[in-house]
Order: sequence, then structure tokens, then C-alpha cells
Amino acid sequence: MTTTSPSEAEPVAPDAVEPPETLWEKAGGGRGVAVAVGLLALTRVGQLLMVWWLGGASTENGGVWQRLLVWDGGWFLRVAMNGYPHGYTYDANHVLQANELAFFPLYPALIRGVTMFGVAPGTAAVGVAWLASIGAAVALHLLGTTLYSKRAGWALVAICCSAPVSVVLSMAYSESLFLALVAGMFVAAHRRVWLPAALFGLGAALTRPTGAAAAIALAVAAIMAVRDSTERIKPLAAAATALAGVPLFLAWVGWRVGDWTAWFRIQTAGWGTSFDYGRSTAVFLHATFTGADGWVQISVGLILLAALAAAGVALAARPWPPLAVYGVVAMILVYGQAGFYHSKPRLLLPVLLTLLPAMVAAARARPRVAVLSITAWAVFGLWYGAYMITIWPYTM
Repeated sequence: MTTTSPSEAEPVAPDAVEPPETLWEKAGGGRGVAVAVGLLALTRVGQLLMVWWLGGASTENGGVWQRLLVWDGGWFLRVAMNGYPHGYTYDANHVLQANELAFFPLYPALIRGVTMFGVAPGTAAVGVAWLASIGAAVALHLLGTTLYSKRAGWALVAICCSAPVSVVLSMAYSESLFLALVAGMFVAAHRRVWLPAALFGLGAALTRPTGAAAAIALAVAAIMAVRDSTERIKPLAAAATALAGVPLFLAWVGWRVGDWTAWFRIQTAGWGTSFDYGRSTAVFLHATFTGADGWVQISVGLILLAALAAAGVALAARPWPPLAVYGVVAMILVYGQAGFYHSKPRLLLPVLLTLLPAMVAAARARPRVAVLSITAWAVFGLWYGAYMITIWPYTM
């Protein structure tokens, strides 16, 4: 009688299929996210030291802290503490002036919410911006990771958070909140998790007018999902939710004032902002490179041209279509509008498309080369932003 060993009697089971790697695991888990937040912290500490070094320590202007609350920060604080006016604002000669209705509501609403816990308004404004910048760092790392690689995610955080006007990530401005929401929306949309994508997209649309570009990008992601799967309601509902944000706020401003063009009229009266299809940008660039006598004007012109070139390189590499659409639409809004020329680099910060070539190059380079290159970029970028809020006398 022959005996059969258990190994011979039992059928050989096929190798267990490894579960797919989650985004969290791909991003390095808690340690990977901690590195991203650490990169943000390094840029923020470096930025504040630059502000202090360039004159922020002077108590004449309120010190470093006051530098973080200037310009748009004052407008956001007035919205947070006093609410919106009920109509237009005029000067003594009955000339239309800027007022708080130009500013989108989510950031001041968060400031207001924090002050309800007894926090001083200025502290609440900066605190919300700093917490949002942490969220932005995490979301940027996850976005770079899901689209490219873990190293790309870290590179995107470092490059974005040390860009020439990244100083606004430390200020009472809405850019850090907007950046966190947009990057979070893209991560959710790429993973096809539609409820968070809808909420992030709506939040972005209620934070800045360029939230309209983010909403259009989410609609592109939704159309791609509908085309590739049988799921229809969730992606389309997410896109519709985000697309409603900007029109709803503009309509609310029009209803409150009694003039459906109110938001646009206030923008033009206060900041000279109007869409002129790029004519003013072209005039500015021509004047800058044929007769400018100030280095800030020249530097802004170079930043605008460099951003266009970087966007062209990024588009040639065929990035994820929703991110490409968002970048193109956002850049059309920035380059196509008249307004203060020295504000345009700040408006380009959350575009992301312009950062992709540098991010990809850093991710593919040897670690030492990537670190040295990003460090050189950061030294200039952090100094530039500090200069713009300490020595440059105009709003940014």
C-alpha cells in the first residue's frame, strides 16, 4: 500500500494575490507625510527668518507679526468680524470704492469660527492659514505621489512651498486654504472618491474666484470617470456641486447689492481688475522689457514668462487631463485680467501646472542634485517673498 504525503494529496493553491498598494502606503505612510510637513516647516521657518532679517524685526511697522496681517489680511479680518456690507461703498465725491464684497467667504468664515473660542482675530487668521498650509503640504505630497511617485510628492511640496511668493502661505491670505482644497480635490478625483472631491471642489470655489477653474477640472475628471465606468451619478453630482460655488457667491453679492454685476464692478473699482483678454499683460511685458527702471517690475515680467514656458513644457508631457485643464484655465484668468502686475505671481502660486517640470526633474535626479537644486530655488524664493512684504511698499 502506498502512502501519499500531505503535500502530494493536497492541491497546490495558487499564489495569493497581493492587495493593491494604497495611496497612503505609496506615499510612505505616516513617515512620508511627516517628511512633507517637515519640508513645509523648514520653508516657513526660513521665510520668517528672512522677513525678520529684512526689517520685520523693526517695531515701527509692528514687527514680523504685523507683516503677516497686511493688505488682503485686513480685508479678510473685516469680513470675519463685521460681515459683508449691504451695498456699494462710495467716497466723498460719490466715486465707487472697493469693499469687502470682493472677498470670497470660506476663509473669513473659518476665521470667525476660530474667534468664537476666544482666539484673537489676528491670531485666528494666521492660525487658519498655517493649519491650511499643513493640509496643503499633505495634499500636495499625496497628489505628486498618486500622479508620479513618492519622491515627486516631496519635490512638489518643497518647490511649491518655497516659490518666490510662497510667503502668502504664512500670511492671513486665502492661498494656503485654496491650495489645500484644490490639491485635495485632485487627489480625491484621481482616486474616484467623489464625496470628498465634491466638498473640496465646492470649498475651493468659495475661497477664490479661480475656484471656477478647479470646478471645471473636476467636471473633466467626472466626464472621464463616466466614460470609463458605469458610475454616473456620483461623479456628475460632484462636478455640479463644485461648479455651483462661484456662480452662487457672485449671484448672492448681486442680490445683496441689487446689481447682478456688483462683484465685477467692485473688483474694477478697488483693484482695477477686469478681464481684457490679456491686453494689459502684454502691455506690461512690453513696457517691462523695453523701458523698465525697477528690478521688481523686471522680476515679475521674468516670472510671468518663465511660468508660461514651464506650462508649455508641462503640457508637452501630457499630464493628467484635469490637472492640465485646471492649469490652463487658471492661467487664462491670471494673464487675461487687468490689475496690479505685482500680484500676478501670487495668483500663479496655486496653479500647479507650472511646477510640474521642476517636480519631475527633481524626482528623477540624483538625491544630492535634487536637494541642492531645490535649496538654491528656496533661498531665492524665500528671500523674494520676504522682500515683497518688508521692503516693497505696495500690496502683493
